[in-house]
Amino acid sequence: MSDTPKTRAKSARKDDFIAQGAMLAVATVLTKVIGVIYRIPLANTLGDTGNGFYGYAYQIYAMALMVSSLSLPTAVSKLVSAKMAVGQKKNAVRVFLCSMMFGVGIGLVVTGVIFFGADAIAVHGMKSPLSVYALKMLAPGLFLVAVMAVIRGYFQGLGSMMPTAVSQIIEQIIRAVVSIVGASIFIDIGTRAGEKTGEELLGPAYGAAGATLGTVLGALIALIFLGFILFTYRGRMKRQYRTDHTGRKESYRHILKVLVLTALPILFSTAIYNINQILDLTIFNHIMEAQGYVEEEYMALQGIYSGKYDPLVNVPLSISSALCASVVPSLTAAVAKRSRKLVHEKIDQTLRLTMVLTIPCGAGFLVLASPLMILLYNDASKTPAYLLMLGSVVVVLYGWSSISNSILHGLNHISTPAINACAALVVHLVSFVIMMAVFKMNVYALAAGNIIFAICMCWLNQRKVRRVCGFRINVADTFIKPLIASGVMGLVAYAVYLVLDLFVGGRWIPIIIAICVAMVVYVVVVLKIGTLSDDDIEALPMGVRLLRWCKKLRLMPS
Repeated sequence: MSDTPKTRAKSARKDDFIAQGAMLAVATVLTKVIGVIYRIPLANTLGDTGNGFYGYAYQIYAMALMVSSLSLPTAVSKLVSAKMAVGQKKNAVRVFLCSMMFGVGIGLVVTGVIFFGADAIAVHGMKSPLSVYALKMLAPGLFLVAVMAVIRGYFQGLGSMMPTAVSQIIEQIIRAVVSIVGASIFIDIGTRAGEKTGEELLGPAYGAAGATLGTVLGALIALIFLGFILFTYRGRMKRQYRTDHTGRKESYRHILKVLVLTALPILFSTAIYNINQILDLTIFNHIMEAQGYVEEEYMALQGIYSGKYDPLVNVPLSISSALCASVVPSLTAAVAKRSRKLVHEKIDQTLRLTMVLTIPCGAGFLVLASPLMILLYNDASKTPAYLLMLGSVVVVLYGWSSISNSILHGLNHISTPAINACAALVVHLVSFVIMMAVFKMNVYALAAGNIIFAICMCWLNQRKVRRVCGFRINVADTFIKPLIASGVMGLVAYAVYLVLDLFVGGRWIPIIIAICVAMVVYVVVVLKIGTLSDDDIEALPMGVRLLRWCKKLRLMPS
């Protein structure tokens, strides 16, 4: 008997990892959009040189953050979901308590290392001594985020993305407001201090430090919110503890060992993604200096990359990051149930949705790169636009590689992404040095290097997934159909922009209308050619209602 809509709705409610992932994706994209919006006045306040100081310090912070906390949500959620899947509720709570002690400890250590070692890192490692102010200001945020990571991972393991989603939005709003205000105040202080000392770049350096204050305060307020959620949830945790009749009680020592063994490979693979950016920027500075550029020149180019290119590219990449957070506990539970069919369905659906969302974003960047840079940063120069055009490829490949990392984590092959990342990093670094030293590609080598790294990761990861569980990609539904829809969308969007720019003109109207038309065209085409099934749509938030409207408007294929 075929499933009725009611039956399918019930099934969707029982396994709503896509809905949870979509909820987190919406929140993550919203935070990235806020990030892009506030970076516009921030970029204008700091200037390209100040953005260079800010971006470089933030890369070091991101690396330290990765060591202290970025692997914790995935590791904690994986362990908690595995315990809950087999009814070990008591051990799930013990995983959280042990993880919290671990997070507090490592957060304090990494914060101390960055704060007290900031001078050495800035002078000898970064070749940017004035980045020290921003780096020291960022250091306390490492402890706060480490504690947040454990709480977020616990709720994700329980299948709830809401605490993570809401706390991300709160964190980003506080960061946006405080960063702009802090940069404005501190850049004036630095400029006055620079006039006295004769250091012209002290103003942008202080401004970068003021901007980082928003990161720390945002993390603090978000942590207070998560603490409140955890406090209200304590009663349910106690009931889970009491209603566990499995009789299994693991020691904290054993849990810590499993946590570390789970987190380390995730940490290592994440580290490669972060360290390649730091290595790229460091190599970039050294080679540019050797080629005769002064610090102000190469830091300005780096400011375009980190202040204008990076924030835009990270918006669509946040979609795949959110789906990554939801697929790991869901796949872990499916593997624990030994359901090969369910594992294949989850991999197929997650990968397909990632491509459906990232490919049109890449197409949009490709055809509307210059108008977007003019709209957001009032920058009509060629360099930012060309960088964003390269970013169109980065968006798709990084989205694919990130989701394949999480798929392997969910399949319990945690070390594989780390091994693959090492191989990809070697190829990437060799290629990057050649592009910089031989072909003198300048700042474009930073984006091109990301493409090479992501291609290696996609190929290596997907080959391993096929070997582990026999999953083969449905190329037509996963890639070809979204590419067709994105191609149609891109042509329409570019045509609409050209016509409006010719007859209406202005910085805002042509590009905004072109984007709105592009979104409508893409949704219509991607549904008409059958890229998404009924089950895919029903798995989304309010999916049953969405499917009803799609059929009513005759958007689904007959």
